[in-house]
Amino acid sequence: MSDPASPSSRLDQAAPRPASARPRYRRPVGPKLQVLLSVILGAFALMAVNSAYLVSVTIARVPENLFYLSMFLAHLVLGVAIVVPVIVFGIVHIRNTRNRPNRRAIRAGYALFVCAIALLASGFVLTRVDLMGFRLSVDHPLVRGTAYWMHVLTPLAVVWLFVLHRLAGRRIRWKVGLGWAGVAAASAAVGVVIHGMDPQDLPWAARRGVPADGEQYFHPSLARTATGEFIPASVLDNNAYCLECHADVHDSWSHSVHKWSSFNNPAYAFSVRNTRQAVHARDGSADASRFCAGCHDPVPFFSGAFDDERWHDPDYDVAADPLGAAGITCTVCHSITEVTSVRGNADYVITEPVHYPFTFSDVPLLQWVNRQLVKAKPDFHKETFLKPLHATTEFCSTCHKVHLPEELNDYKWLRGQNHHDSFWLSGVSGHSVSSFYYPPQAEANCNRCHMQRKPVTGGENFAADLGEDGRWTYLDHQFPSANTAIPWLVRNLLDDPEGAIEAHREFTRDALRLDIFGLRRGGSIDGELLAPLGPGAAELEPGETYLVDLVLRTLTLGHIFTQGTADSNQIWVDLTVLDGDRVIGRSGGLDERRRVDPWSHFINAFVIDRQGNRIDRRNAEDIFVPLYDNQIPPGAADTVHYRLQVPDDARGPITIQASLRYRKFDTGYYELFSGDPDIINDLPILEIADARLVLPVAGGEPAVPAAPSTVPEWQRWNDYGIGLFRRGQLRQAAEAFARVEAMGRAEGTINLVRVHLAEGEIQEKAPEALARAAAMDPPANEWHLLWFGGQVAMRNGDYPAAVENFREILRGGFSQAEGRGFDFSKDYRLRTDLGQAIYQLALAETGDRRSRLMAEARAEYEATLSMDPENLAAHWGMKLVARDLGDEALEAHHAERHAIYKPDDNARDVAVTVARRRYPAANHAAERVVIHDLHRPGAHELPAPAAAELAAADGSGSMSAASGPAPPAEARP
Repeated sequence: MSDPASPSSRLDQAAPRPASARPRYRRPVGPKLQVLLSVILGAFALMAVNSAYLVSVTIARVPENLFYLSMFLAHLVLGVAIVVPVIVFGIVHIRNTRNRPNRRAIRAGYALFVCAIALLASGFVLTRVDLMGFRLSVDHPLVRGTAYWMHVLTPLAVVWLFVLHRLAGRRIRWKVGLGWAGVAAASAAVGVVIHGMDPQDLPWAARRGVPADGEQYFHPSLARTATGEFIPASVLDNNAYCLECHADVHDSWSHSVHKWSSFNNPAYAFSVRNTRQAVHARDGSADASRFCAGCHDPVPFFSGAFDDERWHDPDYDVAADPLGAAGITCTVCHSITEVTSVRGNADYVITEPVHYPFTFSDVPLLQWVNRQLVKAKPDFHKETFLKPLHATTEFCSTCHKVHLPEELNDYKWLRGQNHHDSFWLSGVSGHSVSSFYYPPQAEANCNRCHMQRKPVTGGENFAADLGEDGRWTYLDHQFPSANTAIPWLVRNLLDDPEGAIEAHREFTRDALRLDIFGLRRGGSIDGELLAPLGPGAAELEPGETYLVDLVLRTLTLGHIFTQGTADSNQIWVDLTVLDGDRVIGRSGGLDERRRVDPWSHFINAFVIDRQGNRIDRRNAEDIFVPLYDNQIPPGAADTVHYRLQVPDDARGPITIQASLRYRKFDTGYYELFSGDPDIINDLPILEIADARLVLPVAGGEPAVPAAPSTVPEWQRWNDYGIGLFRRGQLRQAAEAFARVEAMGRAEGTINLVRVHLAEGEIQEKAPEALARAAAMDPPANEWHLLWFGGQVAMRNGDYPAAVENFREILRGGFSQAEGRGFDFSKDYRLRTDLGQAIYQLALAETGDRRSRLMAEARAEYEATLSMDPENLAAHWGMKLVARDLGDEALEAHHAERHAIYKPDDNARDVAVTVARRRYPAANHAAERVVIHDLHRPGAHELPAPAAAELAAADGSGSMSAASGPAPPAEARP
């Protein structure tokens, strides 16, 4: 007799009853249901094999690929295919068996059906269904996470409940089940093996075209494709595909300068057309112009279009070519897989991305399947197009750091624009050991400023993230900066050009601070200083001459201002002085065609060619040397001087109004690329900073008191001193820094050390100032004390002390830097100086100790070159170390590198001399001490009577000697 508690003892096997007393039941599984069940079990078996493979890939952390996606598509198809059979079978089977006495089997069956429904429902939640207007798209991370784990765990519950259900019914054929399990495991293993095969290596894989000249095709750009083959233009220029899911990102990108980087940009098209013609006339080929292509023209470049005959024609209208309108597409940026170095010039590797099945299909059904795959399994999409390197400054450096190669200029290596290094060596990045100022928290990369989060405005955006405030946001791909010219020039092609311009305007607002800081009596740099100016700080004397000192300080910038196209950017100080309502002084005015007065103070670089001509058309092949460079580093300042003569009849109050204005581009370049020499420069002008000061005149009308400055007084003095120091006006800078020290701020004392080092006062004054800085409360930054102490030691020949100081900085652990994200080991100037100090120590040693020290010096130089491969001092140091170590090949290599990067000073002097004669206004701006005359006859927007009266009062009948003769119209500074 069987055990009543055993599984084989069942309620429906109780003692037989008479047939008339037995209840009538439907068959639990009839022939039709048996077929349906067989279909379900077969599909479930296939899904088990498929799922085993998918799980194996996930557990093994193997990168997903096209085969994986094909298996995932099969998973979706099978999952959708069994929805109706499972529901139909479940309902019919429950109806047939709900009244049976085997309640254990019924309860297990109910639970099995519920779990099956949960499994299918969670699959739909994860899939993001979009069918004939019906959309089920769940994006909340918590909901999706819950659905994911439900989808992962419910199959296990389904299997367990199916076994319980069958244990309560007919006997299970375990051998069959084990056989299917073995098939599933073997199939999963085969899938993993196939998964590991590179699709590019398969015999039937599509082959792309290759450059006829091999790698030479890409020169002189440093960009390369991963395989050396071309990438189809249809793959690179596929923005409409991205638009389907990333509407907000696409919209912001479409208003970006990246989108308009190529021949769809009229300013760039003009420049490159000229370059193509110039190098073709010189070389017989336009290939050298490919220097620009890796950053500006990636679609025609990497697709091989430049090998077509039409692109070899220097007169070919590149702007009319369909590929010329592509710009930097979504796929281009997101297909870069490696940054080869931080040399810039597009030194990256781009790979043709592996897409989901049917990405490029023209069949609507297959396009729909592709979209469902992407939405259901976005991880592969993210892994393909989002990489850790996108969040690095090195990634941005590939195109925002430039050098001019010999192939382009037929001369030698020259540095071009360089956003990367000025950020890297700034207090903003937290790497600079010698910055004037540091932020509360270092910025890790460029994106924190130029890709801020914006709220999703509508449509689908699967790049959105859910913020702590419950709002969905995405990263702004307009990359706002200051280029308002491009959205203005292509405004007819944009949805919201004004919005794009306003984004730049908002981004630059208060990026710098303008401070009307002081007046010097007599109008000279050595005159008595009245400062800092504010309400009631000074009373002007009629007939007296003053020097007005303005201070410009960079605030929110992480790199040099202005950078980029510094030769054609037009940034200037617009200053007006009024006696009541009468204009008595003017600088920075505009003429009737909105050209800026060339005698204004410009924050730009005046770049010339080898013949002393200004680079006025972005002709990169001719760039040689700057005549002057007025750009301002991050966390630094500039001091600008203006000569003001108060009229004898001045009644006041005297109002000084100043603003920092930015226009992209200057009028000269606008005339050239527009083809209209009489054009009015209607490009938008940004007001970045402004200041206003009202001062009384002795015996005149009282001035209305203005609100006091919100900037701490010590900081105003410090900024003033920094500007003077950077201009080489060391005595005046020392006076300003002494005032800062007198206010109890160690910044002033440390800056006095900078002055003493610049003046060579390293025996007493610099060490004494360092001691005072260390003793102040609070003391100077610990790293500043060590860095400048090391500099003093180096110059005094105390190399052991210098080495110890520099190594202490590398060890870090400074309390003043705690939690701020600073890392001074990335300051390659520190590494280079440490290498030089160790090298000097090694020279005094012999034997093994000498060799060990030389090896240590070499390690420091190599650390520098890993961050700055073109570092002149490091290459020279490596040359000396290699010579001492007897490594002739290494010595020759670094000697060659040093010769490449060393400036040609003699040739520069000749070009500068010619340019000084040719451009009077620029010659004036290139002087060591520049004083801008507010009363120069012919100054834009200065009333002629005012200029004549003040010139007569000056006794010369003309402008001051510092200003020089009036130039021809604009002279394009």
